[in-house]
Amino acid sequence: MLNFVWGGMIIVSIVCAIFTKNTKQLGIDTLEGAKDGLELLLVILPMLVMWSGIMEIASKSGLSDKIAKIFRPLLKRLFPNLDADSDAFKYICLNVSANILGLGNAATPFGLKAMKELKRLSPHSDTASDEMMIFVLMNTASIQLIPTTVGTLRYNAGSQSPFDILPCVWITSAAALAFGLTAVLCCIKTTRSAVVVGA
Repeated sequence: MLNFVWGGMIIVSIVCAIFTKNTKQLGIDTLEGAKDGLELLLVILPMLVMWSGIMEIASKSGLSDKIAKIFRPLLKRLFPNLDADSDAFKYICLNVSANILGLGNAATPFGLKAMKELKRLSPHSDTASDEMMIFVLMNTASIQLIPTTVGTLRYNAGSQSPFDILPCVWITSAAALAFGLTAVLCCIKTTRSAVVVGA
């Protein structure tokens, strides 16, 4: 789907540039955008590689199981139907821990594995389960204690105090997660009630 969106945006940009006789500026902006994208990649890549390696070591050394035990009491309340010893639960714990450290990119592989396992466990392969909806919300609106990626970008942009945004990050991420979880849990409860009434 995203391929069609990006493709459509590119085609519309080219057509607009032709009609407004602004193709020269389009070419310049395209080259500038490519350069900016490469610079951003070079800034983020070292941090991403390092933390991805640390998370992989944690997974293979058994540290991931200990991390899972730390989050187990809280996450078990959000995923009551999910076995705490399952791979899905372990990947969810790793994803949450990476997001808390502000490593959204490093959390992505664990998120994909968690969703794959949740889909495998779901009785309806064509419909998102309650666990899948809750996990997507937690992955999207996660609490970040240490926004590593944002701090790295601010440092490379010349900030003298790249982590002075911590209080704002804590408040906004906690508020977003609380509101999102409340909304999702209310939707799940409403859907269940409707199913019971319909039955």
